Amino acid sequence: MSIPVLEAVALACERDWRLLFEHLDLRLATGDMVQISGPNGSGKTSLLRLLSGLMQPTAGEVLLGGKPLTHQRHALAQQLLWIGHAAGIKDLLTPVENLAWLCALHQRADTDALWQALDAVGLRGFEDVPCHTLSAGQKRRVALARLYLPGPSLWMLDEPFTALDKQGVAQLEAHLAEHCQRGGIVVLTTHHTLSRTPSGYRELNVGEWAP
Repeated sequence: MSIPVLEAVALACERDWRLLFEHLDLRLATGDMVQISGPNGSGKTSLLRLLSGLMQPTAGEVLLGGKPLTHQRHALAQQLLWIGHAAGIKDLLTPVENLAWLCALHQRADTDALWQALDAVGLRGFEDVPCHTLSAGQKRRVALARLYLPGPSLWMLDEPFTALDKQGVAQLEAHLAEHCQRGGIVVLTTHHTLSRTPSGYRELNVGEWAP
């Protein structure tokens, strides 16, 4: 069996003195899409943060290419694109300024590429306006425009469909599926029922690992 790109081995997570889950295993290979599900408070976002190296597990470990993540944080940072539940953009900056700053974390993009990415998420004509003038859905689109630029292949997305309209949801579903079909990996939390998924799709219910 080939070594997975990212692997969780016997993970346990405790928050506020409460054990959310334990003995959780997960293997991620190229082309995989994993939807993390479970009741509110079951640890969906916590699992996403553990896999992204943003939290330390109570027990168990996360492996990158078969080696402990604790020794490979820089390597993971080069491969990982994280978009959290909040849009994570600066209201005083314009969409193109926000996107340029976010992209610089991995790979700088030229102005044409930034404008094309914003166009891809339906923000043509809004590239140079302050983000505080945008709706919640438009701010979400600014963050999601990062998915339309060259960069990391491992995407960790916490509720990416928040504030999107039906057209935006359908477009994002298609884009995530296409990313996996090209060999990328997507791990996401969402209460949304996906209507389009790649062949490597599966669901992981965190509640099944509750103590």
